This record gives sequence, structure tokens and C-alpha cells, in this order.
Amino acid sequence: MIDSVTDAVTCITQASDRLRGLTQAVIQSTWQAVYVPDLTPPTPSAPWAIAPVNERGHVAWAKGQQVLWLRQVIRVPAALDGYPLAGLTLRLSLLWWAELAQIFVDGRLVQEGDLFDCAVRLMLSEAVQPGQDIEVALRLVSPGHDDGALVTSICLYENPQGGLEPVPEPGFVADELTVMLQYYQQLDPEKLEAIAHVVYDIPWGARAHRSAFDQALADLRDRLRPLGDLLKQRTISVLGHAHLDLAWLWPIPETWEVAERTFQSVLDLQAAFPELLFGHSTPALYAWLEEHRPEMFAHIQQQIQQQRWEVIAGLWVEPELMIVQGESIVRQVLYGQRYCRDRFGDYSAVAWLPDSFGFCAQLPQIFSQGGIRYFATLKLDWNDTTRFPHRLFQWRSPDGSQVLSMMLPPIGVGIDPIKMSQVAGDWEQQTQVQESLWLPGVGDHGGGPSRDMLEVARRWQRSPFFPTLTFDRVHSVMDRLAAAPTSLPVWQDELYLELHRGCYTTHADQKWYNRRCEEALYQAELWSSLATLVTACDYPAADLETAWKQVLFNQFHDILPGTSIPEVFVDANQAWQAALETGYHLRDRALEAIARHINATPPVANARPVLLVNSLSRERSAVVALSLPDANWRAVDHQGQPLPVQRTGAIEAPNLLVSVTVPSVGYCLLWLVPGNSMAAPTASDRPDHWCLENDYLRVQIDPETGDIASLYDYQSDRPVLSAPGNQLQAFRDRGQYWDAWNIAPDYADHPLPPPTLVSIQWQEWGPLRQRLRVVRHLGQSTITQDYVLDARSPLLRMETQIDWQEEQVVLKAAFPLAIAADVATYDAPFAAIERSTRPTTPAEQAKWEVPALHWADVTQADGDYGVSLLSDTKHGYDSQPSQLRLTLLKAPLWPDPQADRGHHQFTYAIYPHGGSWQSAHTVHHGKDLNQPIQAIALPGIGDTPTLPPVGSFLDLPDNLVLAALKRSEDSPNHWIVRTYECHGQSAPRVDWANLGLLSTYVDPQSVRPVNLLEEEQALEVPSDRPWAIASVNLRSI
Repeated sequence: MIDSVTDAVTCITQASDRLRGLTQAVIQSTWQAVYVPDLTPPTPSAPWAIAPVNERGHVAWAKGQQVLWLRQVIRVPAALDGYPLAGLTLRLSLLWWAELAQIFVDGRLVQEGDLFDCAVRLMLSEAVQPGQDIEVALRLVSPGHDDGALVTSICLYENPQGGLEPVPEPGFVADELTVMLQYYQQLDPEKLEAIAHVVYDIPWGARAHRSAFDQALADLRDRLRPLGDLLKQRTISVLGHAHLDLAWLWPIPETWEVAERTFQSVLDLQAAFPELLFGHSTPALYAWLEEHRPEMFAHIQQQIQQQRWEVIAGLWVEPELMIVQGESIVRQVLYGQRYCRDRFGDYSAVAWLPDSFGFCAQLPQIFSQGGIRYFATLKLDWNDTTRFPHRLFQWRSPDGSQVLSMMLPPIGVGIDPIKMSQVAGDWEQQTQVQESLWLPGVGDHGGGPSRDMLEVARRWQRSPFFPTLTFDRVHSVMDRLAAAPTSLPVWQDELYLELHRGCYTTHADQKWYNRRCEEALYQAELWSSLATLVTACDYPAADLETAWKQVLFNQFHDILPGTSIPEVFVDANQAWQAALETGYHLRDRALEAIARHINATPPVANARPVLLVNSLSRERSAVVALSLPDANWRAVDHQGQPLPVQRTGAIEAPNLLVSVTVPSVGYCLLWLVPGNSMAAPTASDRPDHWCLENDYLRVQIDPETGDIASLYDYQSDRPVLSAPGNQLQAFRDRGQYWDAWNIAPDYADHPLPPPTLVSIQWQEWGPLRQRLRVVRHLGQSTITQDYVLDARSPLLRMETQIDWQEEQVVLKAAFPLAIAADVATYDAPFAAIERSTRPTTPAEQAKWEVPALHWADVTQADGDYGVSLLSDTKHGYDSQPSQLRLTLLKAPLWPDPQADRGHHQFTYAIYPHGGSWQSAHTVHHGKDLNQPIQAIALPGIGDTPTLPPVGSFLDLPDNLVLAALKRSEDSPNHWIVRTYECHGQSAPRVDWANLGLLSTYVDPQSVRPVNLLEEEQALEVPSDRPWAIASVNLRSI
């Protein structure tokens, strides 16, 4: 009897399972197994034995590229549970987790796969006969990082025509019933009893007579057909897809081969299946095809014109987006969108980022200004703590910009009707939208949709008990979603991935290169633009674009995060180095051109000029180190006034320190005059205590540990630390099975002994700089740190060199603070973001390791006092109410077994301050640490003097940061100036007629606001809003 919904569910489920058993046979428990040491076939005498099946139903074996052979002879039975099989097709459905999978049928290799191409429905016979034997063997290689598994193995007997008339096989009907059950449970459970009553009438006794039983199933489907209307009102829009990682467990050159094979496969399938639409991102990949495979590229262009191939791009690659500068993201959009427009006829309205490891809060503003209306990802489904609460939402930036955003269905999948209906039902339940998206196709290492996927899709298109299944474009789906009247939730925060927290630290060399390249290209563009305006020299547009694209490619989400095999980083480092050399060369060439136009009249006889350059948009005072052939020099300014100097006593350069002030985006001339400068301190001059001191700070170093024993802030008259600072804390870090990606959640439970002090020694002691060197050992590693305190500086720097030789260890620098705060603030691309130091919700608690660009800060709630921790290349932080910690190094073993072993050089600094981080100019101090004043001796200074000896090209208000000064992409006599508001306050109006020297060379009346694509456009959000990114176009005079 069926008297309730529960009874109906049980009836339908049991009937579906029984129908499935008539044409599907699980063969997971009948494999024979043998292990071999390599890929060679087993010998005739190999000890084959039945493979054990674990509690999850898997045939599993050990990680580490271990080779497992499986075999069995599949003998076709006359019937399954009485249902005759003769004449049906036989497919073997396999799902594995293996680095390599090879399938042999009757001794012949017929199929290969890997971790990503991990499922197959292999045709074994097009018309089986009872007693037919088919020998199947599998050669499987376990992943290096995880146990291998044969997850499922099922024999599928199907209607040989793949059709629905007169009736499909019982297994297909079972899947139809399951899909109906899923939808009606969610949408109209009262109708389940009606379905169950029909199902209850299945004449199981007739199953031995296939034609009669098939007719009974046909009658059942006719009776249920009116109930299929509810499903047909829903739509599943299908787009073929192949997520292609540009590098990961394979080298970059292999990616091009994989892309070529994948795209050719898609083009061939489109010829056979006219309904197939395919979408792909990554303009960088299309650009390679355009250069190296022009015929294929032309074919793709033709398919794009016919709207059978969709470019879903928006960015040059799918990059890391939490630890790159905001301007890097702008260039990803600028170059990606321009390529789409120039090669394919239009911008991409979709930012397609399924796999990046988190998304910074300013992305909606960048997207909105880059012609992008929609954002799509699925990565937050990887969260290890919470489920992201929305599938469809408006994502809003701090400035108020927003983009329609969606969480994608899984990628790298086939046409699985039950999974599709589950995902579509979940989507509708959360969004109230009856149209969902499905993306069939093998991904990561290529593949795309297969012929079998498309044949299965055709079969389910004809089923009356499945949602309307149609191929469509993502742009069309998103347009319909945008036009729907549904009120959507708003998310105004970063999209933090609760996983892969080690990516902020792993492969520190990639982080170092990225930061240096970003700075070098900023400076190269800045000074090349000014040199072109001042001297009319050629602007190196092509060189800059090439260098930028090298950097953007390396920001791909498995290169910059450090999560690829060693071969990837060999290629990546060559590209980093080439971009860095280009940036430095172009910068120096531009400065040399500018220098020739500076009035360089010596203030005293025999003086030699040194050009000091400040690339940042605020005036700076600093101690600059000069390299001289000998130390018998003194320094004066352009008026001949003596400047404070200090001889370092170093045998090698730099050997003279000078205290200088350089205007914003400007320069000044320093003159070196022969004669004795202050004598270098001798050993007897150096103090016998370990204390550094200036007008701002007093720093006492512990002679037993090398930690900061105490730090006193003279300006605020208070201690900074509550316990020793710069504690180097090491922990065992197994990193979970995503070793390079993750930090083990329980790492804090596995502390290692602290470093031991080897030596402590003064390196410099004088009126301008004090430098105290501490050497420590940790395990097999040596840590050398210089505590550096400059005159007139409120920062204590820790200039660090480490010979790192640990394995699976994470190293942090801890600063317990004599203040308490409920939130910490972190530098982010074009913004700063607050995160709780007293987490209460699961989502807050998941942020136990978080990213930042240049700094993190804790400031008391009253805004009276705070402490910032700044870094020049490190990105991983954690905080407590009274502590900041910076993650310095990791040491994963997979996928690069030597990641981070070797020499590292970096600097971080602690900055105690009165007031808030805004009033204390923490943003600018972070920039200062990363882009110090440059000192350049140029013999060509003053050849054609038109510039004063001290000059500022551009002076901006304190809460505006210059992000870029560059030539327009399309107009050689137009220039783009981009700023962003950095304090969360209203941005003051810029007086373009009184910028500084720049106003001499551009027409202030020509100022036009532009978007990030450098097009004049009315912006939806005013550019004077807090956190606004503002770009203007100026015409040169």
C-alpha cells in the first residue's frame, strides 16, 4: 500500500533500483590485481589475486606513482535478474583516480586517461550474445600525492539504437524515474503518490519475456507522460567546455599541444553534431594558436562568427587574484578584452574564472570598468569549512560597483542526467530560477566534450521526463538571468577560498619575481611616458606590452601560487627574468633621457651629479646608499648645502649613506664633492649593547635568542610589544594532500623547537643607520637577519636571508602586541579589507591564514594607536586581537619536491604608529618599502637643460595612489593617468592644471574620464567615491 509521500519515495526508489539491475551489472568486486614496479606488463607467473574493495566500494592502492594491474573476463550472461540481454549493446563504465589509466580489451590498448580524463563509457560489444567472453585489463598509476582508486566499474546493457522507441532499456527508465523523483520531491511532493501507483503496477513477473516487459514499460511511460510537463518547464542549457590549465602537472609547451588536440576534437565534433556549442576562455591561448596554428585559428574565428564557438574570457589568463597588484588585474582585463575585440569582434561580457584561488573585493569595480557585466566561478564550492550561501548574486565592490555573479556547476564532467537534475534542482531551490547551466567536457589537461557525451545528450533531449535540454551560450544565459525580475542577494566582501592557504607562501621565488616585475613595469611605463613628453623620444609600447604579457601569463593560478611541477618554473623564471630586464632597461633608458634635460649646474667645483628618483606619488625622505670607488666624498644638494652622510665601513659597495628628500613622482640632484666625509665607524666605536635607537623607536634585541626583547615608541610614549617580537616560529606542516596549496589546519598543534642563536654582531652604527646582524639555525637551515633602523624613520626593518633546507615545515614571524583590536586590516588590490581577530562565525574562523599585498595592521577600536607589519614579498598573515604574524616560508614536497629549498632574500618591517593606519600613511609606507628611492649616476645629465634641478611631475592628495601613468593604447599623443582612493574616504578633486611638471606637457583642458579599456564612458559610480579607481585621458601639448 502507498499511503504517504514516504511510501511513494520508497516505492519509486526500489523500483528504480530493480529496473537498473536488469541491465546494469556492478563488477567492482571481481577484478584480479597484481602490483608491478614499473609500467611493464606482468609476467605470466605474476601472483594475481582478487582485488580487495574498501568500505567506500573502491579498489584502492598506495600513492606515489605505484602501478596496479587489474584484469577480469566479462562473460555476458543470458539475463540479468531474468531480463534477457541478447542483442543489446554492452558498454563498460569506469571511473578512476589515477595519474595514468590504460584500458586493454582482448589484449589491445583501446583507451587512455589520467586524473582529469577519468571516466569512460567504453563500447565492448554492439550486440552481445550470451556466453560471449571479453577480456579487460587496466593499467593504473596512482597519483604522486594521493592514493589511487578504481571508483566504479559497471557493465551497461543498452538499447542498440540508443533511441526511445518503442521503449528504452530498463536502466534508462530507472534513471527517468529517479529524475522525476528528484524534481517532484522538491517541487510537488504530493504528486509522488500518483507516480508511485503507476510504478507499483510494473509486471515484474513478465521480465523474462523482454518484448512483453518492454511494452509494459512503454505503457508506464505513457501513463506518466503528463507528469513530465513539470520537468519540461525547466531548461538545462548546455555548453561544451574544456578547462585548460596553462601549466600544472605538465610543462607549458605541453599545454599548447593539448589545446591543439582539444580544439581540433571540438571542431570535428561540431561537424558531426551541428547542435554542439563550445566555449573557452584565455586569450593568451588563442594568441598562441593565431601565431603557430593559423589555419585552426581561422576555423575557430569562423565558428565564433556563426555563434557556434563562444569566447568567455575577459582576462588574458585565469590568474591568481588575491596577491597581485590591482594594476596587474587591470592589464589582465585590458589585454584580454582588446584581444577579444580585435580578433573576435567584441568584448567578452563574462569574466570566466572557474578555478582561481579566491577573488579580491575590488574585482566588481575592475570588471565594471572593463566592459564585463558578469562573473562566473565554481571554486568556492571547494571550501573546507562553509558552503558559500549563494548560487546567483550581485557582487558589490567597496566603491558600490557590482556585477551579476554565478556559481557554476561542476566542470570536467559528462552528460549525467541524475547529477544534472540534482545540480539543477539545487540551483532552482536557491535562486528560484528554472534555467540552469551544464558544462560537459574533460578539462584541466584538455579533452573537451566527447562523442559519447553528445550521443547521450541527444537521447535525453528526447526523453519526456527530463528538463528541456538545449545547447546555448553563456552570454545568452547570463543575459536572461540579468533580465529576470528575481531580487538577488548582494555580497559585499571578498570571495575568500576556504582552502589553498599555502598558495600565499609556496614557491617564494615566484612571489619575489612577480612583485619585482610589477614594480619594474610600473616604473618603466611611468618614466618612459614622462621621457616621451619631455624629450619627444619614442615610447616603447611594443616592448612594454611584451613584458606585461609575460608577467600576466606567469600570474596564472598554478604558476604564481607555486603549485606546479619543477619544469614549469624553469620556463616561468625565464619569462620573469626577461620581463624584469625589459622593465629595468626601459626605466633606465627613460631616466637617462630625462636627465639630459635637467639643469645640472654644479653648486661647487669638481662636483659629480647623482640623480635621485622617486617613482611614488608622495614626497619621501630616506637614507640612500651610494656605491663609490672610494669613500672620500661628501654630499651636497643642488644649492651646495651639505647633506648628512655616513660611511658604512663596508669593503664592498655601497659604502656611503646619504639622507635625502625627493619630491613625489620626481627627482633631485645630489652632488658628490671630493673630500673627507665622516669617518667610518671602527670596531671600538660600536656599542657594547644590542640596542638600536632613533627619535622614533628604541629597539632592544635579546642576546640569547635574537628576538626583539622590547620595542618602545618614543612618539607615543608607550611600549609596542607585550612579549618578545620577531619570534621565528616553525611548525610541522603536512599540507593535507594538496601539499603545495594548503597549510595543514592543525599545524599549530605541531610546533618545532625554536631557532638557536649562532651570533649577534653590529654591521653599521652611525647617525643615519644602525644595522645589527643576528644569525640563527633552525633544523638544517640558516637564518640571517639584519635589524635596520634609519634616522628619521618610524620603521624597524628586518632584512632577511635564509638558506632554507627543511621539508614540510612552515615558518612564521610573530609579533605579540601591547594593544588589542577586534579587526585587522589588510592591504588588498586597490583596497584594504578588514577581517576579524575574534572570529565567531564558521566563515570568520575559516580565515585563519589570509592574504595581503604590502601590509597588515591592527589598530585599537578608538583609532588612537596601532601597529602595521609590512613586507616586500610575503603575502600570508594571521592575526589575533594582540598579535600579528607573517608567514615567511613553506617547504612542500608535491608537486615540486624541492619547492623553496635554497636561498631566499626578503625584507619585512614593523611600524608602530599613533592614530589609524590611514592617518599614519601605512599605505605609503608599504609602497616605500617595496619601491625605495633610486640613486643613478648618469654622465649625460644637463646636456639640454629644460628641467629644474629638483622637480615633481605629479603631486596627488594623501589618499590617492598613482597606479599607472602610460601612453594610451590607441592614441600616441594621449596619456592615461590612473589612481585609486586608498583610505576609504571621499577622493578629493584633482587639479589637473597644477599637477606639477606634468602640467607643462599636457593640456589640462583635455582631461576626459575613461574606463579601464581607455574608452570615454560615463561611469555608473562617481570617481570621487571611497575606494574608487579613476582613470583619465590627457592630450599632450
